[in-house]
Amino acid sequence: MENVQITRPLPRSLPEAQGISSTAISAFLRHMEEQQLGLHSFMLLRHGAVVAEGWWSPYRPELPHSIFSLSKSFTSTAIGLAVADGLLSVEDKVVSFFPEDVPAVISPHLAMMNISHLLMMGTGHTEDTASYMLDSEDGNWARAFLQLPVGKIPGTHFLYNTGATYMLSAILQKVSGLTLLQYLESRLFEPLGIRNPTWDSCPRGINIGGYGLSITTEDIAAFGQLYLQQGVWNNRQLLPRKWIAAATSRQIDNNDGSPGASSSDWTQGYGYQFWRCRSNAYRGDGAFGQFCIVMPEQDAVVAITSGSSDMQGIMNGVWNILLPAMSLKPQGGMSDSAANAELVLLLEHLSIQPVLKQQTSALEAVLNGKAYRLEDNSHKLDTLRVSFDAEKAVLTLQGKFGEQTVTLGRGEWSESWAKILDHKKNLIMSYFTWTAENKLKITMLCVETPFCLTLEVEVHDTSIAVKQQFNVSMSAEDQEALFVGHLV
Repeated sequence: MENVQITRPLPRSLPEAQGISSTAISAFLRHMEEQQLGLHSFMLLRHGAVVAEGWWSPYRPELPHSIFSLSKSFTSTAIGLAVADGLLSVEDKVVSFFPEDVPAVISPHLAMMNISHLLMMGTGHTEDTASYMLDSEDGNWARAFLQLPVGKIPGTHFLYNTGATYMLSAILQKVSGLTLLQYLESRLFEPLGIRNPTWDSCPRGINIGGYGLSITTEDIAAFGQLYLQQGVWNNRQLLPRKWIAAATSRQIDNNDGSPGASSSDWTQGYGYQFWRCRSNAYRGDGAFGQFCIVMPEQDAVVAITSGSSDMQGIMNGVWNILLPAMSLKPQGGMSDSAANAELVLLLEHLSIQPVLKQQTSALEAVLNGKAYRLEDNSHKLDTLRVSFDAEKAVLTLQGKFGEQTVTLGRGEWSESWAKILDHKKNLIMSYFTWTAENKLKITMLCVETPFCLTLEVEVHDTSIAVKQQFNVSMSAEDQEALFVGHLV
């Protein structure tokens, strides 16, 4: 590949200069907050320029954010580039890439499965294969995938299947000798100015593909703009138009005929790791509200990161508030100065504010520095200790990730790095408040992820009762836990 100069950030413009009213954008932001939809960042592009951008402090523009299944659209892009490079064809059979991992008897349906079936989530499986892959004792996820029964004819049945996306990543690594991340570096990330992306891998060093990519909001926006521009970037065709047309059009029907399906953005058809939307738009999306929404008819892109349990609610706001406001004709740089000033102020003051119920408690002296051994709990926390001074507190947790310490601001955010969610250190913004004389509430925002963890500690003479809660979770069981700790 030729050397490509890294681009500067996307151009900026006043909303009215690109034919959208500042008033509508303000209304959208207020609606997101009124409905408590949990946005972390928002960026709107019209006619190739950023017309509005905002981060809910302490989230920041330079911080990467885990994008969960929005990663799938990047994996699809890599396959499109590999097709253009002549490394593979979407008609290639999946079993042909893994002769050492196929079952002794290859079923007719498995034999039929090709790369296009992986891309369109039409593998013929009747349940997501990802959990079986994660549970494989030898860490060979490709073998685990290939051993599972394929109950339906590939291409005839839509099933959202994160394991299928992993197989795309594994195939790419087989044919290119590079990980997905490495393959995309010079072909996509560098040209778009996406710096230092990271992508989680399986035990065998293959990027997961279906999730695990972390990038910034502007990176998401640039990716959407590339698709909107039919693969052209800085007058260079990075991605073939033919691929974009195939990837973003309906490859398989995903309407199950359930009540309300017509008003759902999950039943409008599925392309190659892209969802079709209402309003003739399409998107890549990830759990808890990570969005790259491309609106060709409006020449617009919306990039959003969130910690939300209502993804449809976020999209409804885009369709109901932003989209109708895009019918304005550009006004040659003229702007509604009052409305724009109001929008600028609103964007500058987006924040998640600490709530200080009670500054201090006499029980700080009782709790201070004492270790409590916790009863068995699903998150494998062994001991908890909180130490206080006039301005802050320090939470110390001992558990499966070893000893972790988090600094807690007294009614204001304080920054730490700790292993709270997984084996990697996360950037955490935290504070504490007393909600009653004997109830301490600790809030920890893992600001490079969708997750917020709260601990409510009820203090007794020689014990504590701890309520642990996540704002969002894949499982209701993981979202909330109650356990008791006893003074060591």
